[in-house]
Amino acid sequence: MTTKVNINRLATGVPGLDEVLGGGLPEFSFNLIAGPPGCGKTTLAHQIMFALATPERTALYFTVLGEPPLKMLRYQQQFDFFDGESINRHVRFINLSEDAMSGDLDRALRRIVEEVTSHSPGLVFVDSFRSMVFASTSEAKPHNNLAQFVQQLGMLLTSWQATTFLLGEYFNELDANPVFTVADGLIWLRQSVQRNSMVRKIQIMKMRGQATLPGLHTFRISAAGVSVFPPASASTAARAVANVAALDSRVPMGVPGLDEMLGGGLPRGHSLLVAGPSGSGKSIMASAFLAEGARCGETGVMVAFEQHPNRSRNPVLVDLIESGQVGLVDSRASDVSIDEVVLLVMSEVRRLKARRVVIDSLSGFELSLAPTFREDFRESLLRLVTTLAGEGVTVLMTSELEDRYTDLRFSPYGAAFLTDAIIVQRYIEVGSRLLRVMAVVKVRASAHSNELREFSIDDDGIRIGATLPDQEGLLGGRPTSKRGLDQCGAAATPPDD
Repeated sequence: MTTKVNINRLATGVPGLDEVLGGGLPEFSFNLIAGPPGCGKTTLAHQIMFALATPERTALYFTVLGEPPLKMLRYQQQFDFFDGESINRHVRFINLSEDAMSGDLDRALRRIVEEVTSHSPGLVFVDSFRSMVFASTSEAKPHNNLAQFVQQLGMLLTSWQATTFLLGEYFNELDANPVFTVADGLIWLRQSVQRNSMVRKIQIMKMRGQATLPGLHTFRISAAGVSVFPPASASTAARAVANVAALDSRVPMGVPGLDEMLGGGLPRGHSLLVAGPSGSGKSIMASAFLAEGARCGETGVMVAFEQHPNRSRNPVLVDLIESGQVGLVDSRASDVSIDEVVLLVMSEVRRLKARRVVIDSLSGFELSLAPTFREDFRESLLRLVTTLAGEGVTVLMTSELEDRYTDLRFSPYGAAFLTDAIIVQRYIEVGSRLLRVMAVVKVRASAHSNELREFSIDDDGIRIGATLPDQEGLLGGRPTSKRGLDQCGAAATPPDD
């Protein structure tokens, strides 16, 4: 019986990348980081290097025909991960430009072997390996064998117990190259351009010995470096099942009279969609929901995609944010992906142990997404709601709804089925005055009111009034007084003056 060899996995220091890799980077693996110019290969390599390099695990970074080390360092030191104290201690840069320009692969290989033998590094980077490919096609060196060079380099570095990264500019995975076969890991970076939007994506096309997360995963380059946004954890479903028992309790909404309309409050763990036209009070209801949670000792999270909360418009919400009772996710970045939004929201939920989340609004959420993700907005919304449900939080979402008065709609995205409860708000005209009405359309697995109630907004928030039993056709926007109808249902003739 053979003994199983355990492979140590290294934490890359890149947020989200270890999860996409399936638990980290296999130690002593031979990896290729590939992609078109400007996609972030060098930044990703430096971030991994500075995270992994230690006095016990030193790093050698070979530069070929790309940027000289001084120019490269000038730009890389702008990132937060850069550690200037490690340079020439446990991180060394070696320029191979002269060896590569000779077009002799044997000479370049000898130089790499000499430096690796001299310093015994645990990490080796060659940037850019594509330059070696060009050198191998030199007419002056017809006997160069690129396949043999790659195989020898991989075997030597692996036998020296070094984790190796070759960086190369490749525009698609169909580029024939023997390094693709020899490499243990193949990390592909892409740039997706649509209209004025550019989204960066990463794909683990190959990683020997472990299961990786399939598909394309978005990432962003900021002052902190590269951040990868993996999809919501597969354990979400299991957490959702575990939280089913919590649905027996009710969550007060913070609007007098609304709990009664919902059948005793919103069931804990439910998702509520508040849909209505502009100015109907959706955001005010959302703020009251968070404020009521704070009064009950529950922290919350406000996910703002439209206006940033400010004291002139909503002093109560600003006070809650400043006191730490409500966390704010205010994504002003352009061209975000659903995975990035989910990560931002869930990080804040877990940091505060929040029990309530407000997303204001779905309309702003859709516009903040990069165009390439908008076609799948319903699927994106489902993933967000499912992930939040898996954490056992109660969610309130607002949605802008154009009031056409000809039909009763609950969401412009056809996403009403994704939510557990719906409150719809509308405008009506009565006596040449514009009034607001609301109704609870559904509360899953719960009885609720079917009344259409008038409501008003004042300095204290939303005030729910009575029904309008003397009016007919409220949903049409221009109701008719029942007293103005004769017994046959036709409008009575008004008396002559």
